[in-house]
Amino acid sequence: MKSFISILLLLSALVAASLALSINMLEIHNQEQLLGSAAGAGKTRETFMDPNGMAKGKAGPEEEKNAQFWYDLAHEEIAKRLALPQVDKRKAKNVIMFLGDGMSLTTVAAARIHKGQLKGNPGEEDSLSFEKFPHSGLSRTYCSNAQVPDSACTATAYLCGVKTNIVALGVTSAVNFNNCSGSEDPANQISSIAAWAQAAGKGSGIVTTTTLTHASPSGAYAHTTNRFFEADTDIITYGEGKSDPATCTDIATQLITQNPGKNFDVMLGGGVGKFLPKTITDPFNKQGERSDGVNLLSKWQALHPGGVLAYNRDQLLKVNASGISSLIGTFSSGVMNFHKLADAAKEPTLAEMTRKAIEVVSKKKNGYFLFIEGGLIDYGNHYNVPAYALDETLELSKAVEEALAMTDPEETLIVVTSDHAHPLTIAGYPGRGTPILGLNQHDADVNGVKYATLNYAVGIEQYLDDKGNRIDLTDLIDQPTFMAPSYIKGHIGVHAGEDVGIFATGPQSHLFSGVMQQSTIPHLMAYASCIGDGPTLCDN
Repeated sequence: MKSFISILLLLSALVAASLALSINMLEIHNQEQLLGSAAGAGKTRETFMDPNGMAKGKAGPEEEKNAQFWYDLAHEEIAKRLALPQVDKRKAKNVIMFLGDGMSLTTVAAARIHKGQLKGNPGEEDSLSFEKFPHSGLSRTYCSNAQVPDSACTATAYLCGVKTNIVALGVTSAVNFNNCSGSEDPANQISSIAAWAQAAGKGSGIVTTTTLTHASPSGAYAHTTNRFFEADTDIITYGEGKSDPATCTDIATQLITQNPGKNFDVMLGGGVGKFLPKTITDPFNKQGERSDGVNLLSKWQALHPGGVLAYNRDQLLKVNASGISSLIGTFSSGVMNFHKLADAAKEPTLAEMTRKAIEVVSKKKNGYFLFIEGGLIDYGNHYNVPAYALDETLELSKAVEEALAMTDPEETLIVVTSDHAHPLTIAGYPGRGTPILGLNQHDADVNGVKYATLNYAVGIEQYLDDKGNRIDLTDLIDQPTFMAPSYIKGHIGVHAGEDVGIFATGPQSHLFSGVMQQSTIPHLMAYASCIGDGPTLCDN
């Protein structure tokens, strides 16, 4: 048994190190996983009977294909809240939306405990910054054709106010998977709260620890049938022979050349490779990814003569926000590193990016809308490494604290939420102060073997011996990158379909209470700030 555990120790360390060195969104979210085995074709689509598997078992109600269905539902949910006594008459000049990608309520609770235990306390009594907000509610996260969503259809919901099909961004569910003509048709495109803010003369921007073209931030500006169409090369790779860069605009191009992306005052995150041609080596010594030969960063700079580009922490922190018109910061070829693994001299923290973004947009006299994502909470949970997921949640909490310190609560609405959950549990009856990242010393399975405090439903490692029995994790669980046990073996961890939390403070924050459709969130933010075409506080 000792030799078996030693082998597991070595394998666990090797796998964790491998994951840490090769963070790749496509290893976590792939078409096969999200759409069905027939859809994950990519370069090997000929191995599948039917490469377009979107419709197989993932059809949504016909009436939901019309954006007005979701607008009407949101207006009903707003009216229901307005029927209650309204004690807050304040208008939100500014709106900051924080997203913890994959931040389930269990992740929030575990991160809270972790925060307290890092201080040497039992932990359960502690709180994250946004848990102290005066108002909270629950968001229903399903998308039009999926019970459990991905980060694209959810981004369309919480940024555009309409639920759509899994993998789609900024279009209604009338658009079929990989149907470029459908996603390019203005009749199927839906605008975001960032566009509504710009129409009202407000500043706007996006911040993320993933890539600027990742699903979550792309919900603020993109219209695409497939979230993986980040660069023109990706349209060939993931288009299954049905999509062509000549007729389908990639996400990076939309961000730089189309409304509302080209008007953003600030964009901070990773993913510089999507903006550069293959003939150029990026600042991180990697080849660009574009096949069309276009340098989108040069194009952006030509469109924004007063704009500044930053590629590392030092450059970002030295930016004088008052002396520039706009800012792009790209701090990695792909997604940024986990905070625990990042080179602090090169990569800014989420809190530092939040501070700089607020400095830039605060110059706008009419106010602003900012979207800020802690995107690697999701990655930590997908890797089944709670140490990463909880640390990224604490980083999000610090970024929220930064925003609170920099803004006036009388005129700034701050909303913190998640796009979807993960099947992470705190199970059994562990005693008060039990290490949240450790072994539950108070419970055991039927064979008398103690189990981890945190476990996943689906994941990479089950820790079973050759007879299928659980092994003792005592010598494994304290590894810095320990993968928590899971019940069902998968290639990677998966999402979960339960509701996620909403936390709000500032003008009209009381409206973010109760259970609501995720697609109602941007309509509530628009109501509070008097933007968009729906009902607003200013109507009264």
